[in-house]
Amino acid sequence: MTQEYSAYTPEDFEVWKILFNRQIEQLKPIASIAYLEGIEKVNFSADKIPNYSETNVLLKNLTDWQIHVVPGLIDNRPFFELMKDKRFCASTWLRKRDQLDYLEEPDMFHDIFGHVPLLSNQSVCHFLEELARIALRFVENEEAIEYIARLYWYTVEFGLIRENGQLKIYGAGILSSSGESIYCIESTHPQRLNYNVRQIFDTPFIKDHFQEQYFVIDSYQQLFNSIPEIERELESRMNVNVPRKIFIQNDVEIKYQLANI
Repeated sequence: MTQEYSAYTPEDFEVWKILFNRQIEQLKPIASIAYLEGIEKVNFSADKIPNYSETNVLLKNLTDWQIHVVPGLIDNRPFFELMKDKRFCASTWLRKRDQLDYLEEPDMFHDIFGHVPLLSNQSVCHFLEELARIALRFVENEEAIEYIARLYWYTVEFGLIRENGQLKIYGAGILSSSGESIYCIESTHPQRLNYNVRQIFDTPFIKDHFQEQYFVIDSYQQLFNSIPEIERELESRMNVNVPRKIFIQNDVEIKYQLANI
């Protein structure tokens, strides 16, 4: 599938403009610095629906990632295979004027405005690639995939981060939601919990109302560095006994070495 850019109507451009302007003004003081910088790096603006071909040129140079067009929600295996290969799944349809505040299924505003700016951040991209690799190990195990779905939900979709002593948003589900972007920061109702892999695995997510708890990371590096713990915890819960992987990272590359531990 491809993005049929010429098919977008004047109403589509107007909807994009309304959504973009509304969200970017709300997000300037409460969104992650990396996200706001990402908006600039991928040249998103209110006046133009993103052209995926143009965005992919920029992403290629930044992190080697690409937007991959899909018709909507797809099965677990192709989703994780594409993510492992640095392809982020995104739809091309945009909500209508009477759907500005709520959709049951994510549209391109969620997929593109919410997710793509952080695909300019290398630590986030490495986290996604490694999470996909782990998911493919367990893709036939429904219980394991549920744990991974919870982790994805409470990080990539609804994650918060501490930056310069302040709580900021990096989860796409919040970034693309006018209501939840304010609620998650200002409301006294939800819990804000320190990032904890085991606790996230034990916390089912909800889809029909704002979250009752958010998990907060201290940095994107922390998120990426938790990959070995994620894999160990899954192996333990699935009773998988394999040689452990020692996690090694430097500024140039990422390696995994097998060791009998």
